[in-house]
Amino acid sequence: MSEHSQVRDRILAAATELGVDASIRDVCAAAGVTPPTVYHYFGDKNGLLDAVAAAGFGRYLAEKRSREPSADPVEDLRRGWDGHVEFGVRNPAIYGLMYGGRSVPHPSMALGQEILRGIITRIGEAGLLRMPVDDAVQTVHAATVGTTILLITNPSEPGMEKLSERTREAVLASILVVSEGSSELADAARHLLVLLAGTGTDLTPGELGILRELLASLGA
Repeated sequence: MSEHSQVRDRILAAATELGVDASIRDVCAAAGVTPPTVYHYFGDKNGLLDAVAAAGFGRYLAEKRSREPSADPVEDLRRGWDGHVEFGVRNPAIYGLMYGGRSVPHPSMALGQEILRGIITRIGEAGLLRMPVDDAVQTVHAATVGTTILLITNPSEPGMEKLSERTREAVLASILVVSEGSSELADAARHLLVLLAGTGTDLTPGELGILRELLASLGA
């Protein structure tokens, strides 16, 4: 790694550790550099914070992309939710720069939403979505970010234990064609619909259409 990269990374690490409220002077003291060095690499404090957020999104997206999709996109959605919340709780300072207090969303946020959109599109193709894909994407995104910020800022408040799991399942119930107390047959029919969406079969298009219609009726 070049000296240029080492200095830049050291400044980023210091800013990440100190958080959004740190001054340039504080960052310089922690990184062992002078203010002109920070301005040289990042322009100003906003440029530095944007670079920290971009580095955070890089780590976050690398974790998301490392998860191989399964045959069940609903479970993939659960895993994605849990991974998002876990990343934020594990990296509270950097998460705050990524999602908190920004008047304009960071450009990298859209990359995470595209991964989410891909999962929800698969759920829609399986006939298990009760609203348009765009509506479901924004619902899940808003709920996940809000839950994560609450867990970061108020971890010891009453009712916070299992908050993520409760909220996740409430959101899934709101976007999926699934009802509480459904029969084992209905659950099995919905699961088979999901598998059909992601697996090739020897059925003709007509046969596949009839099967999907029957399974949707059983799962409703």
